[in-house]
Amino acid sequence: MINAAVVGLGRWGQALVTAVQGKSSRIRFVRGVVRDRARSSDFAAQYGLTLSTALSDATADPAVDAVFLATPHSLHVDQVIAVAEAGKPVWCEKPLALTVAGAARAVAACRDAGVPLGCGYNRRCFSSMRELKRIVDGGTLGDILHIEGHFSNEYSTRVLPHGWRDDPAESPALGMTGCGLHALDAFVSIAGPIREGHAKSCVRKPPPDPRDAVAVLLDFASGATGLMATIRATVPFWRVHVFGTRGFAEARDEGYLRVGYIGEPAQEQTFAPVDSLRTLEEAFADAVEGRAPFTITPRQLIDVTAAFEAVIHSLESSGPVKVPV
Repeated sequence: MINAAVVGLGRWGQALVTAVQGKSSRIRFVRGVVRDRARSSDFAAQYGLTLSTALSDATADPAVDAVFLATPHSLHVDQVIAVAEAGKPVWCEKPLALTVAGAARAVAACRDAGVPLGCGYNRRCFSSMRELKRIVDGGTLGDILHIEGHFSNEYSTRVLPHGWRDDPAESPALGMTGCGLHALDAFVSIAGPIREGHAKSCVRKPPPDPRDAVAVLLDFASGATGLMATIRATVPFWRVHVFGTRGFAEARDEGYLRVGYIGEPAQEQTFAPVDSLRTLEEAFADAVEGRAPFTITPRQLIDVTAAFEAVIHSLESSGPVKVPV
């Protein structure tokens, strides 16, 4: 059993705790680090967390085996480095960094300290996405030519005004920092590094409760192309569709997959729901205990951040931007 600390007990920090606390035999949370103990005291009491206000309280605690970061994005890199230098495995909520240089620093710190680095791209653990990945890796679709993705939700209709998630310095590129990054991660997982992005946005209403959409054309190092979109105020929707020379595979939401091959009727599959966040957290526990590498490689974390940074610059320049190699 891995004993973990979580830094930040806002909406997502609490989600990390509730996904596993009392449910998992692999990981549990024993400490929370917050700015305001009073605001988190009821939650901490309910889930058995000791509260403190300094990151060093968690990194110095011998009872803490790993540290989870659910903090504002601009803090991620320095906090990852601090945890790694203390010799603790670290999970950082996405994005790992706002720049590829920052992501590289975070990855290097964990590599040099010899500790696992996790990140919260839990949509990889959807049953539909695991089967999609298995099919692509098996080669039955042929050479991958194109991939399309869409991830949207209704979060902007519920977000509290003037929070840090509304701050363009913390959440650049409109909906890309929330939903869109999960689509980029899916693309990198399936089709490899992205080498160019050309993004366009449409803003109907600024924050608070923004209404906007982002669409991105992508070129991959493999020669494949991609197209993705994200909307911050609509019905929750997930779709990743891979097109190959011999067939296609389309994942929709958590439990639906449609696969078609040339000359054959398309087949549909449905899967039982799983808790994707718990699944990913338990995969991180396996990495902490040395059972298996974490689901997302450090190189992929850098590649996703590099593509994200290119999208940010493309929206600023209204033109295509090369992704740093």
